[in-house]
Amino acid sequence: MAEPPKPAHKTSAGHGSAAAPRRSRRMGAAQAEAFLRALAATNPTPKTELAYSDPYTLLVAVVLSAQATDASVNRATVGLFAAAPNPAAMVALGVAGVEAHIRTIGLWRTKAKNVVALSAQLLERHGGQVPDDRAALEALPGVGRKTANVVLSVAFGEAAMAVDTHIFRLGNRTGLAPGKTVRQVEDLLVARCPPDLIGSAHHWLILHGRYVCKARLPECWRCVAAAFCNYTSKVLSPPPR
Repeated sequence: MAEPPKPAHKTSAGHGSAAAPRRSRRMGAAQAEAFLRALAATNPTPKTELAYSDPYTLLVAVVLSAQATDASVNRATVGLFAAAPNPAAMVALGVAGVEAHIRTIGLWRTKAKNVVALSAQLLERHGGQVPDDRAALEALPGVGRKTANVVLSVAFGEAAMAVDTHIFRLGNRTGLAPGKTVRQVEDLLVARCPPDLIGSAHHWLILHGRYVCKARLPECWRCVAAAFCNYTSKVLSPPPR
């Protein structure tokens, strides 16, 4: 097993931003595996926090989640999915009908148009089914690489890594997968995730970035993988209240 780096004893500001996260020395392969297995040990069966029942509702939920919290999307989709649980029902509901359900989340007008348009395209080109093909997914309105990766991984069990703001920050800050672009971070994560971990790694990393390795102040004092992290400005105790 890799020798873990010695933690720094400092509480510091300036932990980077979403656009320009702090970048640490790249972990070695054994160290990276140890980091991931430490996360895995505390959450053996991680799941997305988005509420869905099938590949279609997952796809819609992920499209709606751009620049919105999972909690806000879940509140909006309770009524939306009751009214339109499949592509045909969503097209019948129409843009105005979708808008009525999702006004509480960001970019709701654009998202409503995309949800109806992608639903129509699923009916026209894929028999109403969500395709398990990256190119076909990314051809759908409102679906980019990150959304396609979530659907491929969660719905179809593909070895895909969706890199959002949290994972981009965490990959750079910890040294797990440092990179200047989202694609660089994604490719490095996929390359160094052991086969038995790749299916759950996205969930471990996004949850860790969301609740522990936070943007403004990483809570290193309660990080189960801190011993394997290369970040030199670790926050080893909570700030005084």
